[in-house]
Amino acid sequence: MSKRDYYEVLGVSRTASAEELKKAYRRCAMKYHPDRNPGDKAAEAAFKECKEAYEVLSDSAKRRLYDQYGHAAFEHGMGGAGAGTDPGFVDMSDLFGDIFGNIFGGGRSQGPRRGADIGYVLELELEEAVAGVEKTIHVPTLGVCEACAGSGSEDGRIDTCSTCHGRGQVRMQRGPFMMQSTCPHCGGVGRTIVNPCRQCRGNGRVEQEKTLAVKIPAGVDNGDRIRLAGEGEAGPAGAPPGDLYVEVRVRAHPIFTRDGDDLHCEVPIRFSQAALGDTVRVPTLGGEVELRIPAETQTGKVFRLRGHGVQSVRSRQPGDLYCRVVVETPVNLTPEQRALLEQFEATFAGEGARRHSPKTSTFLDGVKSFWDRMVS
Repeated sequence: MSKRDYYEVLGVSRTASAEELKKAYRRCAMKYHPDRNPGDKAAEAAFKECKEAYEVLSDSAKRRLYDQYGHAAFEHGMGGAGAGTDPGFVDMSDLFGDIFGNIFGGGRSQGPRRGADIGYVLELELEEAVAGVEKTIHVPTLGVCEACAGSGSEDGRIDTCSTCHGRGQVRMQRGPFMMQSTCPHCGGVGRTIVNPCRQCRGNGRVEQEKTLAVKIPAGVDNGDRIRLAGEGEAGPAGAPPGDLYVEVRVRAHPIFTRDGDDLHCEVPIRFSQAALGDTVRVPTLGGEVELRIPAETQTGKVFRLRGHGVQSVRSRQPGDLYCRVVVETPVNLTPEQRALLEQFEATFAGEGARRHSPKTSTFLDGVKSFWDRMVS
């Protein structure tokens, strides 16, 4: 029976992007995965068909060959020297890599690539970020298959690829040009597995959840990243693993906001404290401290407490704490308090009140000036 078109298998158009191909493959793999369809031979065959289609179409070199020659591109040794390339097409990256690779140490690397890097977002309280903490995290990843020790082979039989002869690349002569691309048969690994491992199906890796203890240094801030070398995805066919990058997100704090090494907070006081002056206790990350409020303090006044901010991972000196005073209007007054306030307010009658409220006086003078200009 002839093979179905790979684009038809994945249910995408021939112009599908890499991201569209990946999404289509995930849908197909989830639908037909053998673990979700135990004993269903048809689902197993469909799963293999999806995997084969994605392996070809996700590789730009293989996809180019497939678009030109179809399934024949990967049969009867096609894709080796002198085959599988449009005579009018020259891949300049392959061309320059082949000519100058040995001179400059460049060119395409052979064999399997290292595993992919993983990103993980870790949320912390402000106190944890400032003081430092150790957290246990659970990271979904691809790990080495224990059944085959990452080889992908059920019995250890791994043969040299017959198409590229272990080089992982194929060369094509086109007139004066020698071009090379990833081997379409082995995917650049240079080896083929005779009996794939039943646990990982020849991939050498399986999905797993890794548990790690992460030490967060004191002073980290929103967006800081911590690199854990070698804790990313396992590399295919025994290649080195990738890295894990833990990104810090600091939750909003009910009292403090952080700006670099400095902290900011609001301190509510009564208007009697603002008028007469007082000493109030304000919170810091190290405990309460006293803040002296001078007489006649206005709302919005900011006081600086040196050294009560954050000592970040990038500096030796801690930042400061900035306390913004907010004069609070009293509520739920008793009759006695209301009578006292009315008596107090009566003392501001007349022109003498202007010297007690300089901002009010300035505002009223500005209003008068404004109206004079309007009517003139």
